[in-house]
Amino acid sequence: MPSLGIAEPWRGFLTRCDEACQITVELHCFGGFVVTQRYGLSRATRDVDVLSVRPRGLSQHLLDFAGRGSALHRQYGVYLDLVTIATVPEDYDHRLSEMFAGGFQYLRLFALDAYDLALAKLERNLQHDREDVKYLARTIPFDLGLLRERYERELRPYLGNPAREDLTLRLWIEAIEEEQGRLL
Repeated sequence: MPSLGIAEPWRGFLTRCDEACQITVELHCFGGFVVTQRYGLSRATRDVDVLSVRPRGLSQHLLDFAGRGSALHRQYGVYLDLVTIATVPEDYDHRLSEMFAGGFQYLRLFALDAYDLALAKLERNLQHDREDVKYLARTIPFDLGLLRERYERELRPYLGNPAREDLTLRLWIEAIEEEQGRLL
C-alpha cells in the first residue's frame, strides 16, 4: 500500500483499520484530524472524529477495534471517535472529498469541506476551534458570503440556540476580516 503522505501514527493505525474491514467502509470525518491531515495545519490531534459510518452496522465493530481504550488505541495512541452529538450543515454529504484515495483496500475516509468543517465547530467554539477556523479561512481562503449563506440555509435552522451562534459567527467573521486586512 502506498503511504500517500500519511504520517505516523496515522498510517499504521489506518492500515490496521483497513485490514480489519472485509467490505468497503466509508467514514465521514471532521474535526482536528481533517484540519491537520486534509488541510495541512500543524497541530496534534489524537482522534478521528467520525460523523457517519457506512454501512451503519459496522460502527460498533470499528469502535471496538479502534475506538478509545481499544488495543489499537493503546498501540498507536490514536483512536476513532464516533461523534453522536454534532450539528453540521444539512447537505455536508454532497460536498465530501475523499482523503487518501486509493490508499486502502476497504477503508475510505471522506472529509467535510472547509466551510462545513468550520461551521461544525461553531457551537463548541473552543480556542482551538477558533484557531482552526482562522487557519482554514487563510488557507482556502474563505468566501465569507458563502460561509454566511451556508450557515443561514443549512445550519442555523437546526441549532438549539441560534442567537448565540449568530453572535459567534459574527465574531469569527470579524476576526477573519481583521486577519485578512493585515495580510493585504
